[in-house]
Amino acid sequence: MNLDPVQVMKGQSNPKDPTAAPVTASSNGDGKGAWEEKEEFDQDHLGLTTKPLLVSCQRRARKVEGGIFFPKPENAVTIAVSSRVLFRTETEQKVYEQKGVEEYLRYQVEHENEPFAPGPAFSFVKALEAVNARLRELYPESEELFDIVLVTYNHAHVGVRLINTINHHNLFIERFCMTGGSSPIGYLKAWQTNLYLSADAEKVREALSEGIAAATMFMSNKLTEVSQTQLRVAFDGDAVLFSDESERIFKAQGLDGFFQHERDNEDILLDRGPLKDFLASLGKLQKKFYAKGHRLDCPIRTYLVTARSAASSGIRALKTLRAWGLETDEALFLAGAPKGPMLEKIRPHIYFDDQMFHVEGAAEMGTVAAHVPYGIAQKHPHKKSLNTGK
Repeated sequence: MNLDPVQVMKGQSNPKDPTAAPVTASSNGDGKGAWEEKEEFDQDHLGLTTKPLLVSCQRRARKVEGGIFFPKPENAVTIAVSSRVLFRTETEQKVYEQKGVEEYLRYQVEHENEPFAPGPAFSFVKALEAVNARLRELYPESEELFDIVLVTYNHAHVGVRLINTINHHNLFIERFCMTGGSSPIGYLKAWQTNLYLSADAEKVREALSEGIAAATMFMSNKLTEVSQTQLRVAFDGDAVLFSDESERIFKAQGLDGFFQHERDNEDILLDRGPLKDFLASLGKLQKKFYAKGHRLDCPIRTYLVTARSAASSGIRALKTLRAWGLETDEALFLAGAPKGPMLEKIRPHIYFDDQMFHVEGAAEMGTVAAHVPYGIAQKHPHKKSLNTGK
């Protein structure tokens, strides 16, 4: 199963037209392409024939009347999602590839009253909003909430269709970043982003290099039904929550050397990985529910799903989390067994792993999986069958 983001995120056939040809790599939504070559777009030159949809203000006003406000970035857990992972845009991508920027813009505006279908991050975002609803019930004045920012390379002309789509799906996303081809990384820093999800692997690597938790998302051909009331997030251990130190030992010294290294360093904490702070952010919100007596029915649940063995190498991972003041609700030490069946049972809204081998296995079982391109595994891709600490 090939989960290259170009082939999966951009290469799926149009769900409304199964006979449509797959789309190749381009810049619809998140790629640069010709956006950087065009400084200005002439509205009149587009020759538009449709009238913009007049979006009702009722839903927005009702939320304001209900006491919902927008948290400051320093108080919120900010999740930045690209338009290409929040929605499905294969048809528009095909227009861009075959006809260029001007026709693409014209197409987007002429179809701006037609909402995009949900993409791989959609259920995750809906779960974030469900958690926010519970938090607002318990803490009406608190700004410690999830704050979702839509980040896209798209030109502002596409913004109306994105807004119409958000209203159609009843999403509460008010913060947009439409960069018109420019890199979004500087804006991610300004928003104090806690997690960035994109289909652009290059931009994900750039975000990680700047210390921003980030992952590349993929659309699976099969999607498992997920909870509507509880946000479930699953993490791999090494090179995701922790550094890739142990993976490096395995690559250099083999399985026996890895086990010996873990025994010798059992009481030495692992270094932090790229998503450690995101787990901490989830834990911070979980504790707000615990404080109100909702530990057992907390709407956030986290999972450690690692190929480490429990007795031989798991104890160091658990001691590290405990020393950091962090925890996962469940910890699965698989000793090299496939992760896909376990994830199918968990049914997370998103699963993070640094190895495409595991991402592919998860997607085959219907899990929305995200690749964290970090650590030595990017230089030495895993082939098959791992009975190690990874």
